[in-house]
Amino acid sequence: MTTASTAGMIQALLALVAFSAVAVAEAAKVPAMYVFGDSTADVGSNNYLPGSAVPRANFPHNGVDFPTSRATGRFSNGYNGVDFLALNMGFKRSPPPFLSVANRTNKQIATGLLGVNFASAGSGILDTTGDSIVAMSKQVEQFETLRCNISARISREAADNVLSRSLFLLSTGGNDIFAFFSANSTPTVEQKQLFTRDLVSQYKTHMKALYDLGARKIAVIDVPPIGCCPYPRSLHPLGACIDVLNELTRGFNKGVKDAMHSLSASLSGFKYSIGSSHAVVQSIMKHPQRLGFKEVTTACCGSGRFNGKTGCTPNATLCDNRHEYLFWDLLHPTHATSKLAAVAIYNGSLHFAAPINFRQLVEDQS
Repeated sequence: MTTASTAGMIQALLALVAFSAVAVAEAAKVPAMYVFGDSTADVGSNNYLPGSAVPRANFPHNGVDFPTSRATGRFSNGYNGVDFLALNMGFKRSPPPFLSVANRTNKQIATGLLGVNFASAGSGILDTTGDSIVAMSKQVEQFETLRCNISARISREAADNVLSRSLFLLSTGGNDIFAFFSANSTPTVEQKQLFTRDLVSQYKTHMKALYDLGARKIAVIDVPPIGCCPYPRSLHPLGACIDVLNELTRGFNKGVKDAMHSLSASLSGFKYSIGSSHAVVQSIMKHPQRLGFKEVTTACCGSGRFNGKTGCTPNATLCDNRHEYLFWDLLHPTHATSKLAAVAIYNGSLHFAAPINFRQLVEDQS
């Protein structure tokens, strides 16, 4: 990409940010939003799981910038990307965790008619990824249960109508890549290709399962350059990004792009958009100050080298200027980063979301 085109892209991103700051709240543009994935999308699912091995964020300093400074289970100082995408769609924030819905008194929420979040921190596309969490295959099963409940309340035909117009958002894959790297930090070309192919194939299987259950509008968030997160940097002798992780990420993202195109060509009514958190994070790392950031290597909250050795705990170091940090903790973005990413993915150019952006997918009435 040329310097001129990069400058134009940054200008477009800044214009989107300015526009979003004065945007007027509207009614929800889709009936509901159903969310699947890992800690990038989890809004408290893991709070309801038993055991000490479960990854959680329901304690300070997490949530320090959330309304009432509450630690909800989001791996963020405030909202995560799903919250901001939901705001762009006219919702207050992400729908509640599936495991909390049964306790809700609002019947529309209790039956999932306004959406549900199934995402579980630590999970992946593969059942072998993560421990004591809700794997993607289980998340799809939970949605199937919810779909039966909705159908029982409003009829099968009415449920199919609601689901076909709702948005299904998936944000996952990074944990699978980390798990593969942890088992083999110097994989051969053949090993990388085989892993990526198998991972994309399983992702495609999950997509097809959701389609069979009524999903028609699929929004995917790709995997950012995870080799540049504070934790991987803390492992590198020179504090640089870990190339193998970023190479695996690029291969996976390309595979997902090809898989989604293939599904849309073979499944009637299947519409999709791939939002590129990868492109957003790269833009911030290349032009931090122009986009309002000052620190793009060290986490705001954590300990050790780059604050990347441990997660954000009550005893961890906490930065003051959180809005100027790309990373909240050893692996996750700040509230500010998530807000920028959502603006780019929802309203932005093909560089940030393709083949259409999330707004076009949401507003598609065909």
